[in-house]
Amino acid sequence: MDVPVEYYLIVSAFMFFAGMYGFITRRNMLTILISLELMLNAVDINFVVINRFLYPDQLEGFFFTLFGLGVTAAETAVAIAIIINIYRNLKSIEVKNLRGMRY
Repeated sequence: MDVPVEYYLIVSAFMFFAGMYGFITRRNMLTILISLELMLNAVDINFVVINRFLYPDQLEGFFFTLFGLGVTAAETAVAIAIIINIYRNLKSIEVKNLRGMRY
């Protein structure tokens, strides 16, 4: 019993738009980072689904997804290091407090 491709794409679209909503509306840098990760995971789902639909015998989509997860992990490590340094300087990780670090 195969699940239709549209179901995966609907789940992926929901994840992406939930991440976009969180990215736009949140003020805490950690929740913004989590929302960004949710959007990147939705893109990874699309890579795998499109690969299985267009080229069922090949693994390009899976390799793109593994590469994307590696880049996401590196991006998260750098972002958390930056957030920790901001917290040490400002004692807050709210986005509105970053204007003081402009100059």
